[in-house]
Amino acid sequence: MNKKESRLRRARKTRAKLAELKAVRLAVFRSNSHIYAQIISGCGAKVLAAASTVEAAVRTQTANGGNKAAAAVVGKLIAERAKAAGIETVAFDRAGFLYHGRVKTLAEAAREGGLKF
Repeated sequence: MNKKESRLRRARKTRAKLAELKAVRLAVFRSNSHIYAQIISGCGAKVLAAASTVEAAVRTQTANGGNKAAAAVVGKLIAERAKAAGIETVAFDRAGFLYHGRVKTLAEAAREGGLKF
């Protein structure tokens, strides 16, 4: 089993539990160059809000999309967009990534922005 398969196996367990609970989730994906965050409805069919480092607004604030500073900007932005959509509480779906580094920074920035999870 390679690194990606291991991560997806871990993610599958989390997503199965969140689907069972019908929870609105904050899904995070990170690549080497960028970080992405989406708020997905409880049924899993609709994206309610999204933010990433590939957006022009975020690129003007950060030079590099693959560091903690960029993750903090995306975390604050996703919290703002969630509040605008009327979402206060979410379940954090880290997609099998360790709660460490950029993923942790994004989560903490989203909490500071007013999201509860």
